[in-house]
Amino acid sequence: MTKRIENLEITDIADEGRGLGRMDGRVVFVNHVVPGDIINADIKRKKNKFIEAAVTEYLKYSDHRTNPSCKHFGVCGGCKRQNMQYEQQLFYKTKQVRDALVRIAGIANPVMEEILPSAQVYQYRNRLDFAFSEKEWLTADKLQNKEYQIQPALGFHITGRFDKVLNIDECLLMQEPTNRIRNFVKSFALKENYTFFNRISQHGDLRNMLVRNTTSGQWMVVIMFADADEEKRSRMLNAIKEEFPEITSLYYFINQKKNDTFFDLQPVLWSGTETITESMGGLKFTIGPKTFFQTNPVQANELYKTALSFAALQPHESVYDLYTGTGTIANFLAKQCKRVIGIDNVEDSIVQARLNSESNAIHNTVFFAGDMRETLDASFFEANGFPDVIITDPPRAGMHPDVVNRICNSGAGRIVYVSCNPSTMARDIALMKDHYTLVKVKPVDMFPQTDHIECVALLEKK
Repeated sequence: MTKRIENLEITDIADEGRGLGRMDGRVVFVNHVVPGDIINADIKRKKNKFIEAAVTEYLKYSDHRTNPSCKHFGVCGGCKRQNMQYEQQLFYKTKQVRDALVRIAGIANPVMEEILPSAQVYQYRNRLDFAFSEKEWLTADKLQNKEYQIQPALGFHITGRFDKVLNIDECLLMQEPTNRIRNFVKSFALKENYTFFNRISQHGDLRNMLVRNTTSGQWMVVIMFADADEEKRSRMLNAIKEEFPEITSLYYFINQKKNDTFFDLQPVLWSGTETITESMGGLKFTIGPKTFFQTNPVQANELYKTALSFAALQPHESVYDLYTGTGTIANFLAKQCKRVIGIDNVEDSIVQARLNSESNAIHNTVFFAGDMRETLDASFFEANGFPDVIITDPPRAGMHPDVVNRICNSGAGRIVYVSCNPSTMARDIALMKDHYTLVKVKPVDMFPQTDHIECVALLEKK
């Protein structure tokens, strides 16, 4: 078996930050390359239809290549496109959406509006989640240093490994003082002999940390403890409060479960206000420690403006907002129509959605908590009326076929599909093709430096 590939030209991108070329009729996947690169590579895995290889030598660098800004590029899996110029990132994200509609939905020539770029390509996030680990993930240079002593870690999970955490010194996706807060917490924990969580034994004082902010400069920090007693919790939280007086809201959780989720746990407010507030589209949205909110708020405003434009709402129309979350889209649309009915499966989100309507003096929204598949049935339509327009913003997995079927039988004249996964959106659109026609799609880049792309699609009833 050939162990080496020579003069391989990278012609496209694939998922997980990979590039691809072709050899002997097979696709070759390679990490950390950019279309236009010409390389030599060693074969790591060979299957009937594809090959996985690793670069050994660059023979020619792509004209679209750029130097990554982050010191952790290539190890941290968060920003795998940092080595590609932003204009090319936008090109391939648009191509990703178009290819999904052609290949999966079977639409030969989808109408694609120009992608909406992000105003900020770094420091655009309003939330980062970090994990503590008893032992850090060792990078190649640390492995080669025989004198290096393994340290506890506070950083990001290695892709595909729940038990491995990479120590992060800096992350460029969020404004300061995010890095200073994280590095202070780690330094204080080491100095004061706190134990870091071991995901195999399920023990350790410190488990996770969440940092959030708003465009107005409010900050929320949440510490997840596991084994730390009351005295240790107090010392850590008071140290954070003293070091960072700009923190608006400081919370903690105690999580002794076998997973890191905290939506079923009770948050404890240590200091400051219960919530922080984000402004969007002339509205104010309150954010708590468990609240879902778009992580790029400036671009989210543009995303919702696109959805509103596609919906073309009339004052007499009723709207269903499926997977409404905290009612951001519902409240964003409410002043343009007669009524908005929001549905989501997370009770806390629905409570927050109602509060968001109340705080913005919006009186034509109604929110229901329940599993979408079970809630959106014939009796729900009978009780609440049939929609003129449906807005759906499902999770990455898309919609259950039963939900798609009920949308198709709802009689809605227009559907606006807001998607964070073009593949599952295309699958759902294919299921609707007997009832609805895809009119147009607009990609919106919410997450520069990554493969992720959001898009808004408009479908009209046949």
